[in-house]
Amino acid sequence: MDHLLTSLHQIWVTKSLRDKLLFTIFALIVFRIAAHISIPGADVERIRFLMENAEQGGALGVFSLLTGGAMERFSLVLMGLTPYINASIIMQLLGVLVPSIENLKKEGEQGQKKINQWTRLLTVPLAFVQSYGMMVLLNNLAGQQIVDTSNPAVVLPMMLIVTAGTIFLMWLGELINERGIGNGVSILIFAGIVATVPPQLYSTFRSASLPVALALVALTVGLTLFVVYVTEANRNIPVTYAVRKSSASQKSFLPLKINQAGMIPIIFAVSLVSLPSIIAGVYPDSTWGQFIIAHFSPQNPGFWYNLLYAALIFAFTFFYVDIVFEPKKIAENIQKRGGFVPGYRPGRETEEFIAGVANRLCFWGAIFLTFVAIVPLVLQFALSGGVQSSAIALLVSGAGIIIIVSVVLDIIRRINAHLVMQDYDKL
Repeated sequence: MDHLLTSLHQIWVTKSLRDKLLFTIFALIVFRIAAHISIPGADVERIRFLMENAEQGGALGVFSLLTGGAMERFSLVLMGLTPYINASIIMQLLGVLVPSIENLKKEGEQGQKKINQWTRLLTVPLAFVQSYGMMVLLNNLAGQQIVDTSNPAVVLPMMLIVTAGTIFLMWLGELINERGIGNGVSILIFAGIVATVPPQLYSTFRSASLPVALALVALTVGLTLFVVYVTEANRNIPVTYAVRKSSASQKSFLPLKINQAGMIPIIFAVSLVSLPSIIAGVYPDSTWGQFIIAHFSPQNPGFWYNLLYAALIFAFTFFYVDIVFEPKKIAENIQKRGGFVPGYRPGRETEEFIAGVANRLCFWGAIFLTFVAIVPLVLQFALSGGVQSSAIALLVSGAGIIIIVSVVLDIIRRINAHLVMQDYDKL
């Protein structure tokens, strides 16, 4: 306790760090105010009823989680930062497929600035298109007209407002990057998730018996500890560097995380797994449309929906890590710095060894992400006696726990690094 109070005092008396934290808090307050301002023209009560009865871990639940309740209120920031995240993923994929973008990545800071600008520009049309898709999906799941998507005079202004809301959040996230502390996009998503915990806690104790409610709290805490353990887990590859003008050598480690992909595979899987329902909603009377709505609906995910969801998460984990992780570049950097992995020759042999270790870690990382994303659905189904009901659910979904843990650990590291830097400046 004394150590905590000492740390808080150090943070407060360090002016630059205090200003960063206060600005971050102010930005989060602005975000939460925007999330409570509804767009006129939609049946908000029907949307709220729809979300209350949605599976917490399903596609609709994850979308709601990422927007921090903005979807229930049909607010200005309805889509949250989902279009920006999707644009970032697309640019990363294009960085591998398009040589000109790959060359920009090699140009350092200037190249990255240009890629970031293209990401912002790509976010605008994505937000515009996805806003319409979300309105169609809500109408399909509700079985009635929540938003009049057939009337351009009604739906186009809504799409423009939602797109502007996403751009506003993107700008707010970049302000946090510059003047606050932590990754702005991650912190805004984190704030949205944390905002859903008190209502979920109230709903759990109101709807479930005391033993079941306490069991859900314990399961949420247990899953959080498990996520922290896996998130912090590393496979350290020993690396030896030769020291100039000396016969001695310097030993170091190359840390590889089990979960190298983070939340990206889950977000990507959610985006794809909801597409069949949107397409089927256009042809609800067709045989295949009825089959998709019956078996692949985000509102009531069944066996086939969960199987597809799990398969997409597993596959996208390998796909994403294969794109962003470059064993060849790592091996080259080690060799250029005069280092080597004991037992392996520099160059091709080292590259193959690092790639093999990364693939094995990626396998367990994919299992971890799939487990964390699916287990709330299974527990929810089991505790409710085989009846799909959002009243009995973990306080935070597995996907939400991953984001919370990652953001909190990142903020702690940044604060500690800032305090250490302040101590060095005093010397």
